[in-house]
Amino acid sequence: MDIPLGAGRMAIEVTTKDCTALSDAELAEMADICAEGPSHFEAGLLSKQAEAWVLVSLVREGRLLRAFSYCTLERIGGTPCVLIGVASVRRTSKRDSVLRALVTEMQRRAVLAFPDEDVLVGTRFTTAAGFETYRSLVDIVPRPGHTATGEERAWGRRLAKRFGVESSAYDDRSFIARGDNAFPLAFDHESLKPEALDAEVVALFGKVDDSRGDSLVAFGWAMAEDLAKLG
Repeated sequence: MDIPLGAGRMAIEVTTKDCTALSDAELAEMADICAEGPSHFEAGLLSKQAEAWVLVSLVREGRLLRAFSYCTLERIGGTPCVLIGVASVRRTSKRDSVLRALVTEMQRRAVLAFPDEDVLVGTRFTTAAGFETYRSLVDIVPRPGHTATGEERAWGRRLAKRFGVESSAYDDRSFIARGDNAFPLAFDHESLKPEALDAEVVALFGKVDDSRGDSLVAFGWAMAEDLAKLG
């Protein structure tokens, strides 16, 4: 999928393939992105993550890799889900466009896999900037001013388990997964305009200890009528 960025500028291209098709060169490119951010994940770890997930999306601007994400499309208790594992967006001036392209690609995959259904999208974030990934979703949990229902808290527990978080390390009221002193296998994105982030969303991360490797389990819903526009 090519997304033009404007006249005289290179288009953003997104490709999605089976994780088993990742090459060593691509893993090295992904590790280069991580080296520029806080995760510092190396190719060996990223290769192991390829064994844990089904699909990988790669976002390029020309020949340069700008972002990647591991994900899987599956049903949990009958509910269609897009679950996002390790993901990272390179810190460039165009990262908003890159993020939109990455999210659009995952939603396009969702409508192909689950036509005419609302789809739950879940991942882990380390900062409030991650919520920019969920701009097109509704009923995001957790969110400011909302007390999670019992079912929403149960979804948090299900997702935390799916992400490999021990039950003893997860608080289903705050949705915070306690870290193990290493950067979590989460969605890493840094906002272009951190000053514009919603202060109440930022407050949700007040007890997320980045030095310990904490993360916030969050999910939202992509509605069938919105997904249909991408089909």
